[in-house]
This record gives sequence, structure tokens and C-alpha cells, in this order.
Amino acid sequence: MGGNFDKITKRKNTKSVKWDLKSEDILPMWVADMDFEVAFAIADAIKKRAEHPVYGYTMAGEEYYEAICSWWRKRHNFDIYKEWICYSPGVVPAINMLIKAFTKQGDKVMMGVPVYHPFFEAIKNNGCNLIQSELKYENGSYSMDFHDIEDKMKSENIKLFILCSPHNPVGRVWTKEELTRLGDLCVKYNVLIISDEIHCDLVYKGYKHIPIASICKEYSDITATCVAPSKTFNIAGLQTASVIIANEELRAKFNSVLESNGLMGPNMFGIEATEAAYKYGEPWLDELLIYLQNNLNYLLEYMNEKMPRLRVVVPQGTYLVWVDFSDYGLNSTELHERLLEKGKVWFNEGYIFGDAGKNFERINIACPREVLIEGLHRIEKALEGI
Repeated sequence: MGGNFDKITKRKNTKSVKWDLKSEDILPMWVADMDFEVAFAIADAIKKRAEHPVYGYTMAGEEYYEAICSWWRKRHNFDIYKEWICYSPGVVPAINMLIKAFTKQGDKVMMGVPVYHPFFEAIKNNGCNLIQSELKYENGSYSMDFHDIEDKMKSENIKLFILCSPHNPVGRVWTKEELTRLGDLCVKYNVLIISDEIHCDLVYKGYKHIPIASICKEYSDITATCVAPSKTFNIAGLQTASVIIANEELRAKFNSVLESNGLMGPNMFGIEATEAAYKYGEPWLDELLIYLQNNLNYLLEYMNEKMPRLRVVVPQGTYLVWVDFSDYGLNSTELHERLLEKGKVWFNEGYIFGDAGKNFERINIACPREVLIEGLHRIEKALEGI
């Protein structure tokens, strides 16, 4: 049931976005997928379905919905119902369609920055105006600036708030108190919430993910929660996500946009993988979290000893590590080019997450320890002589 997370699985020449976009000598530690084989139960479920030689139009059955509902009840104490679950091929498409459903052109959408870069494009794609609230970066950690959020909700007529929870790229797992303060502001100023909770299962010991919609009915009535097994179980290529919307009117608006875009139902193998993951994947996930924690500990020790000028924002969740390189005095472009050309290692440039991400890099540590060690050596080489 568990995984061999030290195993090196070759991904070159598999049409991998992560591994096949650069030359052989570049080590990719950027896009958010893992270099681990999936849980046996998932692979077995896909193989079993593939053995049936007809791959026609497919629909999700009761077991699919029950698997999702059971997982959220057990892992996150969130009681959801089948009728709340809407289909999407992914969380990013869902966010685009939710903005289209809940706003009109020219409306103002707020989010805390730095943040996952496709959010910027989703707002732009739908003709809305972005209102940014910069997260407070103090003592190596980030927090929401509630005074700034309220001031802008009061003065800017905000229609929608996009919440990233757990937060990508800074790794915060928001507390119930923080989520309550945000939820209360959204209720007070009549602001709807899109909550991207795709990293919800990847939370380190001592922290707990709380779905904002699970806190009270007032919040669930104004929230669309975007979820998927893709990050948790490394099945992003199967393009199967869900949008959980308790409010019937909001759900109808979203489903109308879904239908207008001709999106009728989930991927056949995505259905099988989701059911298997949520029914049988928990032991694999528990082992994964231990392995990720050990990878994180190794990175922290290595950087503290070998590259103490780097400032690591220690993640509470996700397998992504947000690292501040500003002490090296390079601008964002120089930094990324040096890492790529001299170090031969590829991370996500911090500036793509907004201006507040300049001089940062986002590092994916969801890889075998051997790969992580090689990546750290390459960072050290890239920074030599500065």
C-alpha cells in the first residue's frame, strides 16, 4: 500500500511538462507535480479499467461522489453532499469559470499576493480588475493584512476574493482565527469567495487545514471550494477536479458556465483514480507526508550550513518551498538565469507570483532524496563567487 519514495523513476520522453521542456542537463524542480509513483491502488484501478477495450462517454457514479464526500468528512471534518459537487477538468479552469459565473466585466477581484500565478491570468481573462493585498512578510513568515483587506473592501466595491488555502507559494496553512476574520469581512462587505484548496492534504505535523466553507453556514453560502486529488496523489494528468458549492443559486450559475463551455463530464481514468485514491490511498499519503517532512528538514539543514545567506520561508503545508535569495544582490532575472545556466537547476521564478515575489524562487521538494541533494548542490554551485 505504501510507496517507495526513494525510487528514481525516469520521466524523460514521457511527454512530461516538468521533464521534457528543457535539455537533458537541466534538473527540473519547478512545476507542482511529484516525481513519485502513484499509490498501487490507483495504478491498479486504471489498469483494470484500461483492460476493458471500449473507452466511450463516461459518467461519474455514486461511488465517485461517496469517495469524495467520505474523504472530506474524515480528513477535514467537512460535511459535503453529492449535489454540492460540480465537475471541472482542473482547479485553474474552475477558477476561470467561477470568475465568469460570479462577476461581470469591470468588477474588482481581490487576492493576497504573492500568490499562484494563474490567478492573475484568470482575472484578466474575464475582464475583471485585480485589487492586490500584499501579505505581510515578517520574521520569516507571512500573514494576511486584514486592515488593508478591509480598507479595500470598503473603498473598492470588491465582488470576489480568491483565497489560496493552503497558500501557494508561501506555504501558510491558515488558522481558524485567520479564516474567520476573512470570512467575517466577506460577509460584511458582500464579497463572494473562491477558495483554492488543492494542497489541503499536504499539511505538515502540527498544522491542520480548515476549509473556510466548513466553519459556518454564512461562509459556505458565499464560497466555492476548488479541490482535486491531483496534488495529493500525483495524478494531475488525469484532469479531474471538483468545485464544492453549497449555495444553490451560485451552483446554478457555475454549472451554466460549465455547460456553455461544453464541459460535460470527467475523464474516464480520472474517475477510477479519484475513487481509488480516496478509498485506498490514505496509508500512501501518510507515508508521503513523513518523507516530505524529512526532505524539508534536509533542505533546511543543508541551506543553513552551506548557504546561510538564503532565507527559507518554512512551509506549514504543500511540497513547495519559498526561498528568499535577496541577500545575494541579484535582480530577479539575473538570479533565475544564473540558477538555470550555471547551476543547471530549474525553479519557478518568484516574480511570476507578483511583484512581492521578486528575489524569491519556488522549489519543489517532492522528489527522491537523491534528486533533492543534487538540486541543492546545483544551487550552491550557481551561487559560488557572489
